[in-house]
Amino acid sequence: MKLNYLLLDVFTRHRLKGNPLAVVLKADGLLDGEMQAIANEFNLSETIFILKPQAERNTASVRIFTPHTELPFAGHPTIGATVALGLQHKASVMRIEEQVGLITALFERVDKRTGEARFALPQLPEPAGQSGEIRDMALALGIEGEDIGCGDLRPAVFSAGNLFHLVPVHDAGVLARIRVNDGHWQQAFPHGRHAVYIFTRTPEEPGNDFAARMLKPGSPEDPGTGSAAAALIGLLAEHAEFTTGQADYILRQGHEMGRPCTITLQLRKDNGVLVHGGIGGHAVITGEGVLDLGD
Repeated sequence: MKLNYLLLDVFTRHRLKGNPLAVVLKADGLLDGEMQAIANEFNLSETIFILKPQAERNTASVRIFTPHTELPFAGHPTIGATVALGLQHKASVMRIEEQVGLITALFERVDKRTGEARFALPQLPEPAGQSGEIRDMALALGIEGEDIGCGDLRPAVFSAGNLFHLVPVHDAGVLARIRVNDGHWQQAFPHGRHAVYIFTRTPEEPGNDFAARMLKPGSPEDPGTGSAAAALIGLLAEHAEFTTGQADYILRQGHEMGRPCTITLQLRKDNGVLVHGGIGGHAVITGEGVLDLGD
């Protein structure tokens, strides 16, 4: 069996920046264990497998794997797959079946190997647990307790398909000096996969509104995490100054590790209720190849 694949850098227009992704094309013949083994072989934060859609009117069905497990939803694979499919099909709208639900994504071509995609969240973010103690969070992150909090924003736990502990910090300087302390991590961040999205407002930085890092013990730092940004939309919606209207934000991630990403966020509220959340970004194809899995 031979399968074509693409390598893309996501949440960037620049090769060898952003968040790397493997996209395996026409993967219908693979078993679950084979997909998991291939994702482990690529050893990227995620690998996405493109399958025939279950509904004829849809563009594709997909499966998303980390090197160790399958995910029901992830943002950077969704953006990367949309760009790969958009360049391939020369279409502006993609309907992608993910385990979390059907995603309608919009695609715009930049050049023959680059595109921009954005999609509405198939599952709006919701609170997903009680946040831990500030003291424990500070110990786990190697910072001071007074560093935690950013204006009116306080720690919270949200999920839009994947659960994240959201920890606002005072400024970008605090974000840069975080040092993971594994011994305190699970006590500070007890829910889900213990994944933490630390973020801050960046009023002093032109071109973006927020900066963030995604950390989890036992895993490399993630350069750009769409599902965490999706969870963050829930917290931002709670603190938005309007009850009806729309807000658009630009978030940077990955700068501290030399893989800068730019993620766009959109939220819309109606009478105080979040009714729409969206994630967007660019992706560029950096390579392609063939998996040779034998007879």
